[in-house]
Amino acid sequence: MPDFKVFPLPDTAEGLVDAEILAWHVKPGDEVAVNQIIVEIETAKAAVELPCPWAGVVTELHARAGETVNVGSPIVTIDVDPGGKAAPETAAPETATTAAPAAAEQNGQNAMLVGYGPKTTTAKRRPRKASVAAPAAAAQAPQAAPEPPALVVPDTPAALLETRGLVPLAKPPVRKLAKDLGIDLRTLTGSGDNGVITREDVERAAAPAPELSTVEPAARERRVPVKGVRKMTARAMVESAFTAPHVTEFLTVDVTPMMELRARLKEHPTLRDVKVTPLTFAAKAVCLAAKRTPDVNATWDGEEIVYKDYVHLGIAAATPRGLVVPKVRDADRMSLRELAEAIDTLTVTARDGKTPPADMLGGTITITNVGVFGVDTGTPIINPGESAILALGAIRDMPWVVDGQIVPRKACQLSLSFDHRVVDGQQGSRFLADVGAILADPAMAITY
Repeated sequence: MPDFKVFPLPDTAEGLVDAEILAWHVKPGDEVAVNQIIVEIETAKAAVELPCPWAGVVTELHARAGETVNVGSPIVTIDVDPGGKAAPETAAPETATTAAPAAAEQNGQNAMLVGYGPKTTTAKRRPRKASVAAPAAAAQAPQAAPEPPALVVPDTPAALLETRGLVPLAKPPVRKLAKDLGIDLRTLTGSGDNGVITREDVERAAAPAPELSTVEPAARERRVPVKGVRKMTARAMVESAFTAPHVTEFLTVDVTPMMELRARLKEHPTLRDVKVTPLTFAAKAVCLAAKRTPDVNATWDGEEIVYKDYVHLGIAAATPRGLVVPKVRDADRMSLRELAEAIDTLTVTARDGKTPPADMLGGTITITNVGVFGVDTGTPIINPGESAILALGAIRDMPWVVDGQIVPRKACQLSLSFDHRVVDGQQGSRFLADVGAILADPAMAITY
């Protein structure tokens, strides 16, 4: 007889609570093979393709594209024995959601995707919405009798005069003007001495009201739910900004020698086919300078500071889904060519939304290249779990004093934000100066 198995949304080993269904690659009636990609989901980190753990026939999709599903909830049912005899209509299909999830929750785990490691933390589920029974009960409850309306006390001179049986104060020419314009003086508040209504008051009252747009503001607005990468980025930035005491320092550097070296490397046989950018030089400079100032590559962990003898360099990348920061693992062990290749691959993968979740974790220090947008500098926010982030500004032609003469040079602004719990001002300043010295004179790299 048919053997129905339900595939729940797995935790892809990054502590997920939910994910959005981006696109289905199968439909009911399709035959599937083991490890065939059946659905693409967007987690809080990136887009992930899920393979099917069984071979069989798709019988039901439990979530539509664009729908957000909690981890452990069923997303697809597979008949792994489609050639068997059909079960009676009254028989309910056996699903993995009746026994497996329950057992998993008892063990403090969630359902896992085949090929991913076990989860060591328990996912938090969203709070349930408030019951609708309470409003209904409130509607049936007797309502108190309305209070009598409060006494309205006139607070304008004209109204006060009217309550005393008097007429508003205005000169005869003003009264005639008001009559000609059809303005009731009792509705006006005089701006003259002792509340006297002036010609300007009447003319202002007679002026046509400014035309308002006939289109409601809501019709010209667009609301987009905050989820996926954008939601994760917002949460992380708020956590960082209000947890780590940020300090930002700035440095303007003459990078003319770096740009000249870059031009020469384009013609070098070993680097001719590689895209060496200013970001590549900045990455190399950060890795070298971190050796002299290891505090910027450390992590605050409660009562301890964790110093790391490796550099997992984060590269902030703007993507259609939002800002992501994939990591170049062991960047400090790479040559200039290897760094250039790794950064190029990393940014292309990030823009395509294909960065593996594991590549988003475990960074030690980050670079954000705001110069690609023509921006000179900024005050970047430190990524949670790190202690420093360097912003690389646009490279521009600027007047510079060289040997007492003002000459045009290629200049760039750097800004470094660091966690003042870990990095003191002297350490942050030395690190930023070291990075600037390497960019200003790449030959400095051989002294490290």
